[in-house]
Amino acid sequence: MSDNDAAGDISVSVDAHVATVEIHRPPNNFFDYWLMRALADVYESLDRDPQCRAIVLCSEGKHFCAGANLQARETWSEERLESQAGNLYVEAVRLFRAGKPVVAAVQGAAVGGGLGLALSADFRVTCEEARFSANFSRLGFHQGFGLSVTLPRLIGTAQAELLLLTGRRVNGAEAYRLGLAEELAPRERVRERARELAGEIAQSAPLAVQAIRATQRAGLADEIARATDHELAEQGRLRRSEDFAEGVQAMEERRPPRFAGR
Repeated sequence: MSDNDAAGDISVSVDAHVATVEIHRPPNNFFDYWLMRALADVYESLDRDPQCRAIVLCSEGKHFCAGANLQARETWSEERLESQAGNLYVEAVRLFRAGKPVVAAVQGAAVGGGLGLALSADFRVTCEEARFSANFSRLGFHQGFGLSVTLPRLIGTAQAELLLLTGRRVNGAEAYRLGLAEELAPRERVRERARELAGEIAQSAPLAVQAIRATQRAGLADEIARATDHELAEQGRLRRSEDFAEGVQAMEERRPPRFAGR
């Protein structure tokens, strides 16, 4: 896949100072390095656009982002896997360095790295039908995409650790109760409500919004960069384990994994 192909998977429109950034990889909207690079490029372009004061991040189809496409990596070497993961996290950090506030419209699954993408936004609007899961432990893997930072920052250390260690799924209502989402709406109104929230932000003075946001998120991108370095190292170690191979196979076969601790 080329960078141009990935750029074609994202559309951007700006209306009333709100940019709608939509991912077009339905139904699961799996991500990869190229998509994250294209998305970071879009964010940086919108930072330079005075007509944009807030961003709605959304996805076409059933799910927000069901994580990385593991099947697409089956023929890759270990070296290529680790290189691509490292490059992907460089692009993820760029999302956190962007200057405009982002509201994510989570209408379906936000799983694994897809949850990481949802939590890179400032706010999330979701619905009862959505599901949120940091399912890494169920794959025999370590969390990534800066979730080591963003998850406890939002819901507290104990709840974050519980989600990470169990890999459990929570629906949108539970996600709202935990603090993973700021608003709960009917599924058909998730994107509309996200736009309304972004529009409310866009009505405030743009210089003040950017200054306040920079204060509130001070140091976050640097913290994410340090976290992803550690996450990447742990992922590389666990990727070579038998448990990881079993976790991926069990997921593909839709059965409980049989982990052996090696």
